[in-house]
Amino acid sequence: MTSLPPLSLYIHIPWCVQKCPYCDFNSHGIKAKSIDSKGYSPEQELIPEDDYVKHLLLDLQADLKYVQGREISSIFIGGGTPSILTPQAISKILQGVQEYVPLKQNCEITMEANPGTVDQEKFNGFVAAGVNRLSIGIQSFNPEHLKVLGRIHDPEQAKNAVQAAFKAGFKRVNVDLMFGLPEQSITQALSDLEQAIALNPTHLSWYQLTIEPHTLFASRPPTLPESDYIWEIEVAGKKLLQQAGFNQYEVSAYAKANNQCEHNLHYWQFHDYLGIGCGAAGKITNISGIIRTMKTKHPAGYLKGNYLNSVEKVKHEHYLFEYFLNRFRLFTPVSKQEFTLSTGLPSAVAEQALAKHLANGNIRDLGQAWELTPQGHNFLNSILEDLIPED
Repeated sequence: MTSLPPLSLYIHIPWCVQKCPYCDFNSHGIKAKSIDSKGYSPEQELIPEDDYVKHLLLDLQADLKYVQGREISSIFIGGGTPSILTPQAISKILQGVQEYVPLKQNCEITMEANPGTVDQEKFNGFVAAGVNRLSIGIQSFNPEHLKVLGRIHDPEQAKNAVQAAFKAGFKRVNVDLMFGLPEQSITQALSDLEQAIALNPTHLSWYQLTIEPHTLFASRPPTLPESDYIWEIEVAGKKLLQQAGFNQYEVSAYAKANNQCEHNLHYWQFHDYLGIGCGAAGKITNISGIIRTMKTKHPAGYLKGNYLNSVEKVKHEHYLFEYFLNRFRLFTPVSKQEFTLSTGLPSAVAEQALAKHLANGNIRDLGQAWELTPQGHNFLNSILEDLIPED
């Protein structure tokens, strides 16, 4: 590689109040006996908060060799349910990060939050800790669908959370919403979207529920809407979003002007990222190529100081597929120069691999860039399948 891409940091918090049946992320329910009126578990001792923060920062120290003189462009605190932690813990994490690695000026620091684990005081504390972007996992405003999805909040808590986030001082607030839920009608799906839009968030993550392996839904599959219904929901929903001033910039992400999620853009542009915390993944470019790191998944092992689970060198022949697997999610042209800088491959290699789809109208050659056509976005999976290398 002739140059290093920008670097971001992902921080994983592995605990939730309870595991959702659709979730395939590395999360562990704390099995709290009750949720008090403020919406969070009173059994805070079930989470070894101070110990975990200490190990997160030790994990980061072990990864400093991958920084290679770069600033951190963005930080994302995900999970699990990061908002299950106290603001004091989040503050210690962010202060510790800044002691070890420099942050880019105006670094975007995003944190995920569950409406059932927050209140106004907590949001105020997260702002004071340095978090400047919030992603609130609502998924639905329908009580029955929330129950089926295993969510711990109700519709009123969801709406209150968004309002409290703005009141606390967050300028950028994302609402996370699903469609294609078990036995969900088109009317119900669009009602969810309309209620989310009415809260005036700056960003909406709107995506279809899929059944992932090793989840409760995989072992006990619910009845999902027919594909024709899904198509109608998508068409009508995108129209609603466009009318409300949301621009689709990624497969499942819609933002008002200048409110795209910097960290997610970082992923899709095939930039580098450190991953610290239980099960966190990292992607690092160095002089010998690209490596991927994976941290120990279970808190029991991680809290013993066993942070690194594996380091894998990405095969050179996989670079092209991995690049477009990420980059084609974005609704902007793909610079040929950026392709070469990110992969070390000449653009002619991509031209040859994409030839079929350039010929059939899925991809357009703009001279200095390639662009997926509307047809190409609809056949993205087929395009990517043709790029999978033969091992």
